[in-house]
Formats: sequence, structure tokens, C-alpha cells
Amino acid sequence: MKLLRIGAFGAERPAALLADGRYVDLSDVVDDFDERFFGGGGLERIRPVVASRAASGQSLELGGQRIGAPIARPHQILCIGLNYSDHAAETGQAVPDEPILFTKSPNTLIGPNDDVRIPRGSTKPDWEVELGIVIGSRTSYLDSVEQARDAIAGFVVVNDVSERAFQLERNGQWAKGKSAETFNPAGPWLVTPDEIDDVLDLGMWLDVNGVRRQTGSTSTMIFDPYFIVHYLSQFLVLESGDLINTGTPPGVGMGFRPPIWLHPGDVMELGIDGLGSQRQNVLAPR
Repeated sequence: MKLLRIGAFGAERPAALLADGRYVDLSDVVDDFDERFFGGGGLERIRPVVASRAASGQSLELGGQRIGAPIARPHQILCIGLNYSDHAAETGQAVPDEPILFTKSPNTLIGPNDDVRIPRGSTKPDWEVELGIVIGSRTSYLDSVEQARDAIAGFVVVNDVSERAFQLERNGQWAKGKSAETFNPAGPWLVTPDEIDDVLDLGMWLDVNGVRRQTGSTSTMIFDPYFIVHYLSQFLVLESGDLINTGTPPGVGMGFRPPIWLHPGDVMELGIDGLGSQRQNVLAPR
């Protein structure tokens, strides 16, 4: 299935996207795609509803409606740094021996086509196309990497927007450079694992003002999604609906010589094969 949330910010309605581009409204079946939904077997509960409504023609045109993040605000957004060897090289940092973990404020989460706003005092705002993992069940101390597969509800496109001066030049605290408002566009939909042939072989791309900046593939990850979920479960409890950003391929702004930073008026477009695409306008600080 492909799950999406439609409507104004804070008032999104849960829905499922059909193969023909229309959608089935699920707001009368579930309140939202949140911790209670994922942790309470919501995915399996809605499968027959989606199939029945699609077969009976109970679908709607998406049209120009706003698409929100495909999950409600999660308990936490966890992020893996330097998870592509060529990205580590472009930033001048060593390939890590084990996943680098940092957190991002959950209130950074916005829809895939919402505006991204540069924060006050910013001098080095940057982009990062990433594969996001949504956790499907409360999980800790997994015994094996294979068990991690059962803990994943689905995958999503994420733009891990960053402010490099805040991140690297202000006492090296990554969370400060990652947690400004609007810094985590996600979507357009959550894609369940059964819809993806091989999550370890998905093309990734990002353009700024129509110029290709990032080209990569999940096949070049240092730590794959299943390893990441198993690894994190050894250190903390993963809650249903949590989001994990798994790192970015090369081509980020800080990797160019000289670096290229985002400016008000820029447009970012990005996507991952099979997971959809995003488009964000960049705004000046408020």
C-alpha cells in the first residue's frame, strides 16, 4: 500500500493511493497514521477496506490538494550520519565503523511540497535526499537483523535539510543544524515493504533550480535499513510511527568546491525510485 495524508497542515486526513493515481479516503476508519495506528495493527486492518473501496469505485481525484507528511508527528526522528562512503569522502570525514546517530526535532516534519524556511542567522543551509524508515511496532533489543524486517511499516522519501554552520561550527552539535522549523519534508507517501522489489537498490536524486546535484542509490549504503533498525534497538526503544533518516549520497552543497548553499527563492526537487518525489520552495527567515 501507499499511505498518504491529505489536507491543511494539522488537519490532514488519512488515505491510501491507488495505482491509477486516485485515492481512497480512510478518515472514517482510522483517526490518523500515528503511533496508535501502527502499533495497533492498523496496516492489516485497512488492507481489506482499501481493496473493497477500490473495487467498488469509492475513490477520489487527488487534484491540487495539499499532501502532508505521510505520518503524524512521530515520537522521535532518528538520523544516521555519513552512511554513504562517497558522501563521507566529500565532507572530508572518515567512513564510520558503526552508525553515527543523532536526533532531529519531531516538529521539523512537513509535507513533501511544503516550503522550507531558512532559519535566522543561517549562512550555510544545505540539502540531503534520504531514505526514511517508519517503524511499525514498538521494538527493542532485537535478536537479529532479520527480525528488523518485521518491525518496519514502510519507507518514505525524506529531505534532511541541514544548516552546516549550526551543525559543525557551533560546538559540533549536529542537532542544532538539523532541527530548524521545516527541516524534514517527508513523503509524498509511505510505501509498505511489499510494494518494493528491493529497498537496497533504489535510485536517488536531488535537483536545485533544475540542476542535478545528487545522484545515488541505496545500494551504496554502508549500513542498510535492516542493520540500522537492529542496531538502534540495542540502545533505545523504537516506538511505532518513529521515523529514521538513513543518510544521504554524495552531492550535498558542502561537498562542492566552493560549497553551494541554499538561498531564498531556490527550488529543491528530489525523489527515490518507487517512493515518489518532492518539491520545495526555499523561503527567507521569518
